[in-house]
Amino acid sequence: MPIPASEITEPLRIMGVAGSPYTRKMRALLRFRGIPYRIIRQSSAEFASLPKPKVGLLPTFYLPNENGETVAVTDSTPLIRRFEREYSGRSVLPTDPVIRFIDFLLEDYGDEWLTKCMFHFRWAHQSDIDKAASILPFYSKVDVTDEQVAPFSKRIGELQVSRIYVVGSNETTAPIIEASYVRFLSLFDAHLQTMPFLLGNRPGTGDYGCYGQLTQLALFDPTPSAITVANAPRVYGWTEDTEDLSGLPVTDDDWITRDTVPDTLRALLTEVGRVHVPFLLGNAAAHASGSKQVDCIVDGEKWVQPTFPYQAKCLGWLRDEREALSSDDRADLDKILAGTGCEALF
Repeated sequence: MPIPASEITEPLRIMGVAGSPYTRKMRALLRFRGIPYRIIRQSSAEFASLPKPKVGLLPTFYLPNENGETVAVTDSTPLIRRFEREYSGRSVLPTDPVIRFIDFLLEDYGDEWLTKCMFHFRWAHQSDIDKAASILPFYSKVDVTDEQVAPFSKRIGELQVSRIYVVGSNETTAPIIEASYVRFLSLFDAHLQTMPFLLGNRPGTGDYGCYGQLTQLALFDPTPSAITVANAPRVYGWTEDTEDLSGLPVTDDDWITRDTVPDTLRALLTEVGRVHVPFLLGNAAAHASGSKQVDCIVDGEKWVQPTFPYQAKCLGWLRDEREALSSDDRADLDKILAGTGCEALF
């Protein structure tokens, strides 16, 4: 039985930094839900004593497993659902199962496509590289001298620039990524003129998936921030505001219904179908065949990148979510997705 967030006696422990879009995603979500948390610094003795995750991703939560042992957990999407099961109140999951699926799809788009935009802009443009390399080291520790931090700044810049190919950023894909971000801004700006969040008058997981990436794209990195201000200042404002929605009053009537899906939301779903869906399908096909390289068509152009096993799992989760719907709910969902390109997922 989930307990009210107000009755939590021990705050959740998180290791994360402000330069991580997923840390920002989860921190803002916990604020909205009223779930108390405590930040663990990487430089602390407490961090040194805690278990390490299998993959060193941010944020890292330290939670009990089924045996009561503390383990390190990193994946934001299942963590959100775990916290929904454990803590009641101010849910970020829509009550209508059809709208809940759309929310899940939009969260996946934010987490897995907009992150390509974020890594690309940050590590493919010199002004962005310079800012990130100079500032990111101070997110985890500020009480160091400039001389002490200089080698780390140099190392983090060189490492990340050398690894942006992993998320799909290269000379072939760069124009596709950058054009997709500009379109997203325009479409999201148009949608926000009709309602304050993706699915109504309260945030869902899709909002937080997009928000996390926008904390970097819109607010931090110089190149995409300038693009955001020039093309969609409303999105910039929305990102700042979504940082802390702990005081936002909400009701169960704040969600849209399957019968009131606006055209602006369908337009956003069409963008998901235009870029994210063909990548997911191409990546899953490469993974299934054992190929180490994705070679597919995205937005009518050639897309090449290393195969990403995790995103093959994401496609499986989306298909499982749809399959878990009742036949009537699946039929209604399919009507909403028809013509967006997202129907190709199934």
